Amino acid sequence: MMMTQVYLGIGSNIDREINIRDGLLKIQSSYGELTQSPAYETGAFGFEGDDFYNLVVGLKTNLSIHKLAYGLREIEFEFGRSRDETRYSSRKLDLDLLLFGDEVNEKYHVPRSDITEFDFVLKPLSDIAPNFKHPVTGHTMTQLWNKFDSSREIIRQTPEQFRL
Repeated sequence: MMMTQVYLGIGSNIDREINIRDGLLKIQSSYGELTQSPAYETGAFGFEGDDFYNLVVGLKTNLSIHKLAYGLREIEFEFGRSRDETRYSSRKLDLDLLLFGDEVNEKYHVPRSDITEFDFVLKPLSDIAPNFKHPVTGHTMTQLWNKFDSSREIIRQTPEQFRL
């Protein structure tokens, strides 16, 4: 069966070291070997809250986009996310399906618009997938990062790297 290269955005601003480490372990036990970016710290976006740690992981799966998205939501629920949470709020664990191979799927918001909008998504993605081409723009993640206006936000690489 064909394996699809997938990239996930991971974030937390509640007990972030513990929740990211535990979240990574859960993702790895559910989906296999992960490629991890460095972690970055950034302020809360769209609301007042504690700073977030964000990173990106890559994995290969033979699951459908539907089954993977469902499984990721279930992991978020295990970490206390509720179905009626507001979009911009504090999170123990936030998992975003950024890329599912070269698929363009509006239902699942893939490729996720956050890739080209936020440095805390694009920078870690370019760290681990520099030559991966965005399915819509056709640019590599490095090309997108090199032309990104990073003056809008400030991210800081964290000393915590969450190596499993």
